[in-house]
Amino acid sequence: MSNLPDESQKRFIAVLSKKMELGRSLNVLGHLSVGLASQLDDSETQYIDYHDMDGNLHPNLSHYPFIVLKADNSNKLRKVREEAISRDIKFTDFSSSMIEGGSLVQQQRTNETKEADLEYLGVCLFGDTEILREFTKKFSLYR
Repeated sequence: MSNLPDESQKRFIAVLSKKMELGRSLNVLGHLSVGLASQLDDSETQYIDYHDMDGNLHPNLSHYPFIVLKADNSNKLRKVREEAISRDIKFTDFSSSMIEGGSLVQQQRTNETKEADLEYLGVCLFGDTEILREFTKKFSLYR
């Protein structure tokens, strides 16, 4: 076992619209997660391997918690996104313009939509726990 930092120092937080059905929520969460992970480097994150008693590898799981919260609507997600930008926190977001068609169609649809008209379905963040809590503590756990 290596020396790992205190796991409560940082965390991933995803905030999802409660208006989506479960399948859509899981799809949005997947997109947000891989998008955010691609922005982070090894100096920020801690991924660890697990081994079971039989010697099997269970690779590359986050040392830091991943918390999923729910938001009532797009405007509350927009505020989370704005906080992330203003605080220089790494994030990804997902809007309804990113649902139908392939990624080229989705990019075009998003490009043709004013930000104020985007319907946000989720935002995913990574950062210092205390800073993230300052603007995400009002959301409840996704259950």
